[in-house]
Amino acid sequence: MSCPFQIEISESLKELEKAIRHTTVASSKERLQMLYWLKSGQVSSRRSLAERLGRDEATITRWVRKYKNEGRRGLLEVKHAPGKVPLISGLDLERLKQQLQESSGFQSYGEIQQWLKSELGLSLAYKTVYEVVRNRLGAKLKVPRPQSTKQHPESLSHFKKNFL
Repeated sequence: MSCPFQIEISESLKELEKAIRHTTVASSKERLQMLYWLKSGQVSSRRSLAERLGRDEATITRWVRKYKNEGRRGLLEVKHAPGKVPLISGLDLERLKQQLQESSGFQSYGEIQQWLKSELGLSLAYKTVYEVVRNRLGAKLKVPRPQSTKQHPESLSHFKKNFL
């Protein structure tokens, strides 16, 4: 025998309508719609609510229990996985950033990889080093364009004066 489906919703219909209109998360909209239908009396049983929302009755029961225990904020809370801990962070990341900003800098990502291993004791894959430097720090390696050894310094200064 199941427990009776009784829930008291503290929000008004206008508050629920406004919340439904302004929410951008689909799961939150669905849960607010459930509260709205219950408050307006359009739905009176778990089964009819589950059919309307296209969810299982157990899901409806879980949502109602969450609303009773934690309120609207608890019902609409979206949990995210914490993700992987960064391999390089804090002071190590700051040291790398400072080293990248120096004029001597690095010539290649392999050189950065070696520096991380020797200075910080971090053994990172080439791809990881590239991702950290380019995406996380937004840095580029400063490598000058190759110049010919046969080039005359006078012709270079002449070019700069006349064409730049």
